[in-house]
Amino acid sequence: MPLPENKPIIVVENLSARFGSNIVFEGVSFQVNKGEILVVVGESGCGKSTLLKIMIGLQKPFSGKVLFRGTDIISAGEDEINNYRQNIGVLFQSSALFSSMRLSENIALPLQEYTDLDSAMINMIIKMKLGMVNLAGYENHYPAELSGGMKKRAGIARAMALDPTVLFFDELSAGLDPVTAVELDDLIIKTNEALGTTMVIVTHELESICKIAHRVVMLDKTAKGIIAEGDPQELKEKSTDPRVRSFFLRQLPDADYRDGAYGK
Repeated sequence: MPLPENKPIIVVENLSARFGSNIVFEGVSFQVNKGEILVVVGESGCGKSTLLKIMIGLQKPFSGKVLFRGTDIISAGEDEINNYRQNIGVLFQSSALFSSMRLSENIALPLQEYTDLDSAMINMIIKMKLGMVNLAGYENHYPAELSGGMKKRAGIARAMALDPTVLFFDELSAGLDPVTAVELDDLIIKTNEALGTTMVIVTHELESICKIAHRVVMLDKTAKGIIAEGDPQELKEKSTDPRVRSFFLRQLPDADYRDGAYGK
């Protein structure tokens, strides 16, 4: 894949998240460069989905900033938040399609909410977006009539309805068979290369990570923060941190790590 521009479009500064007295993570800082596919990885319970929800404005952090083109969305006013929402697209783990609506109606929602386009233009965009995810002709189908992979692709079509600057995906391949997961990976790469869309993806699927990611940020539940950042292949082959090697090589940590010698 071509390397993205080394120019940040999102900057996360000293972010902390808590639920009551439970610290999910703290002091998290990184940037998302324009045109890159950044994948957030780590074991279950490390805060990946919480981080994503904060970055898309669905959850408030305990402290810290999320800057989109210099504007902090955490403290932003309503107009700035609406502008941000028009610049991002989101695909949740369950696809979050409205079961009572046809695909055309699902995809039309953000267009009706944030634009003044007439119905003819909206219908044209719907057909174009469904064609991009290989669902041409499925405008009148309901989500229940689709396979798991087709629902994911329909969710991507809706996320791309407004031609967003940044796409956020939460566990894109969760629950899918290997063949369908590979097809989705190929779609992600194709979309990134063709449109230059910046993507932030939460996943634990190792094959997908190594295939699609320009860069990864790795969270750790015990450290309550970032323990690694960089090219996934380099981290897999060169990292000396047993937690990183354990994740990428799918091996149990050595005895010293299990006994708590690392990460203190």
